[in-house]
Amino acid sequence: MDPVVSVLGISGSPRRHGNTETLLDAFLDGAREAGGEVDKVVLKTMEYAPCQGCNACHKDGVCIIEDALIPLFDRILSMDAIALASPIYTMGITAEMKGFLDRAQYLWARKYILKTQYFTREHIRRHKGVFISTAGTGWENVFSGAFPIMTAFFDIMGFEYYDNIIANDMDRYKGIRNHPTALAGAREKGETVVRILSELKGKEEGTQESGSGAI
Repeated sequence: MDPVVSVLGISGSPRRHGNTETLLDAFLDGAREAGGEVDKVVLKTMEYAPCQGCNACHKDGVCIIEDALIPLFDRILSMDAIALASPIYTMGITAEMKGFLDRAQYLWARKYILKTQYFTREHIRRHKGVFISTAGTGWENVFSGAFPIMTAFFDIMGFEYYDNIIANDMDRYKGIRNHPTALAGAREKGETVVRILSELKGKEEGTQESGSGAI
């Protein structure tokens, strides 16, 4: 039996079941069809506060804000793959997604200030992060402002920034469901991520078993 690959999608859109969440759902459907253990979190339905910039976490690596995001970050660290989904608003990600990402500051402090959290290259290779987004305009650089933010977050969390699943020109298409390739492409990417991670986990388990025999 192939190893189970855990996949978590996080929707940062303030509008339920819109273009971006629908694209995320297609990705998760593909991951599920490939045998992945899939779940989705919708930030809009959660109560959480933005980062206060107090830097208290720089001393002990603990966020002073106790809300729903702390268990969510713990959960993310236990996943094999995560997909962050946000539409483009004013040339950047949504307030919901940015507020969530900023709260990872305490994990950044553990990694870069306190040096208590470290991810090996092999760990990063076995954990994939995907950015999913849509935009109304057809401007080809409309997603450029979001990419550095995603790069920083995946780095903090120990995930390889594996791919982008993006679709612009939604105004012209009048919605993601009318795009000729986006949903099928997202589903295929979900299948691919699970397949790759399943193979990597299988190799890892095989190596552990071969090295566990008595001498």
